[in-house]
Amino acid sequence: MTISVGDQIPAATLRLKNEDGIQEVKTDEFFKGKRVALFAVPGAFTPTCSAKHLPGFVDNADALKGKGIDSIACVSVNDPFVMGAWAEAQNVGDKVAMLADGNGEFAKALGLEMDGSGFGLGKRSHRYSMVVNDGKVEILNVEPAGSFGESSAEALLGQL
Repeated sequence: MTISVGDQIPAATLRLKNEDGIQEVKTDEFFKGKRVALFAVPGAFTPTCSAKHLPGFVDNADALKGKGIDSIACVSVNDPFVMGAWAEAQNVGDKVAMLADGNGEFAKALGLEMDGSGFGLGKRSHRYSMVVNDGKVEILNVEPAGSFGESSAEALLGQL
């Protein structure tokens, strides 16, 4: 079953690479007491994700925070080393937390897992954006397969 507006974010452990190494990020702690703009991409370093999706959130970080967002996070079914390298290549800095869902467990728990095996990608996450307010989904935008626009930072800004 796919997560919906009003649902609680499922408990999961994601990973974040930072200057201290690899840190475990528990979803129940990460979203507690905050309003978070969360977006998912099918893969780090992929064309649309690198050219549009991630840059949109980096470029609009201040505008999102001006609309009541406390933090911004990107999640992908990649390992934390890849997410860290992608963050560095995209000059993300501290604007977006780059969360690794290496085994796709979070994507599956959300009901947003997709099978990209036909393209040699294996199990991945659908492209989406959401606002999570104190652990509950407030806004949810899931893209049709192969599309981009509904989950963009600009679209999310228009909903806030």
